[in-house]
Amino acid sequence: MGIIDGKEFVTRLNLLKNDVWVKGERVKGDISEHSAFQGVVKSKAELYDMQAGEHKSVLTHSEEGKTYGTSFMKPKTKEDLEKRRKATQIWARKSGGMMGRAPDYMNTALMAFSSGASLIEKKHKKGSENIVQLYEEAKNLDLSFTHTYVSPQVNRGSFYYEELEEEPIAAQAVKKTKDGLLFKGARLLATQGGLTDELLVFSTGGRGLDDKGAFAFSIPSNTEGLTFLCREPFSYHSSPFNYPLSSRFDELDAVVIFNNVLVPWERLFFYEDKQAAESLFLGSSYVALILHQVVSRQVVKLEFTLGVAQSIVDTINISEYQHVQAKISEIVIALETMRGLLLTSEKEAQKDQFGIMAPSVHPLYVAVTLFSNTYPRLTEIVELLGASGLITLPTEADFDSEMGEKLDYYLQSFSKGGYERVKLFRLAWDMTLSAFGTRQTLYERFFFGDPIRLLSNMYHSYPKKNYQEFVENFLKQ
Repeated sequence: MGIIDGKEFVTRLNLLKNDVWVKGERVKGDISEHSAFQGVVKSKAELYDMQAGEHKSVLTHSEEGKTYGTSFMKPKTKEDLEKRRKATQIWARKSGGMMGRAPDYMNTALMAFSSGASLIEKKHKKGSENIVQLYEEAKNLDLSFTHTYVSPQVNRGSFYYEELEEEPIAAQAVKKTKDGLLFKGARLLATQGGLTDELLVFSTGGRGLDDKGAFAFSIPSNTEGLTFLCREPFSYHSSPFNYPLSSRFDELDAVVIFNNVLVPWERLFFYEDKQAAESLFLGSSYVALILHQVVSRQVVKLEFTLGVAQSIVDTINISEYQHVQAKISEIVIALETMRGLLLTSEKEAQKDQFGIMAPSVHPLYVAVTLFSNTYPRLTEIVELLGASGLITLPTEADFDSEMGEKLDYYLQSFSKGGYERVKLFRLAWDMTLSAFGTRQTLYERFFFGDPIRLLSNMYHSYPKKNYQEFVENFLKQ
């Protein structure tokens, strides 16, 4: 099979009948037709159409005469890495970089885990085989995935550990059976939860994790007992004029509830093993490859931000002011810095122990950390440039009414009529100030974890010794 198109994606999603709840009600009928999901489902379908259509040469690759999605491709050369970047950015440009969970994100994660599956083979031989088997199945069927790493924030104290109770809060295995493990409890932040074929659950290791909470598996999203409880939708209206981003790209985030969910042994990778979690997460090229995908998308998001900001400048004719020039230059600096770090990661790529061409992780860590701190500032710049124009925003219905002609006249700008001016400013508003826009800002702040923890990880992992020796040798001269 190899790749699917948009129609196949939508048909398969509707047939799953996943247990999805939104605004206090369970979704009934085809989820692709529900007002909360129809925009993002249609947008995802368009991505699959792109890989089966005009962008097939970049969005797909061949193995032994079969065609698969590029996001499943294991990079063996620097040219492969370049192709993966181009594929990610083709998809990202469809949404201006606003879809953080386009299919290639989790496809990359699964590909990286399968490449390093032998890291857990000694203690979890069957689990290692299960990862590889799932990867091959996902590649052949072009499966889509959501995931959850995060447990509920009951107590963020350094030494809080939840005791195993009859009704656990954080999802955990509560019973072992001949068919697999039974899980109860909840996990957070499954973006696009209920809108994919599979749910990948993974413990990443690190502080606060004990063996009991260390497990990894993937199960179909329609597994009995599995429920996705979504946050409030931000796609308040289907009009792309009123909500040009949220009407099309609101991915929704979900709490995942496990009510005695059976995880079959053939779907389990490991359990009760913190070391296995850390080995697979840190020992493989997962971090480098997933960051490569993330930064590739973030570069596109900066391109989009620059385009919106400069369009505002030209529309209301404010380019002569130096403070405006300085603000636009801030966006340019961020864009070129991110692009340079991304390309450096590819230039300095090396093969890992499994033959995977892994991009250099240090430039990517710098890039993703920089972005988490910079993106909120850049959205502020868009707000400052738009000023009160981001408040005076009539709707599509206003322009369609008998007042439309007057609005088009009174709200005109230096280079656009009122309708086109408001259309641009509604885009800027939806990107920065709407519920969708503010969620995007928070999302990017914490996309790869707490920014302070990222800085701490960078401090401990960056190879600083050579630079110290440089100074020591200089002082000996």
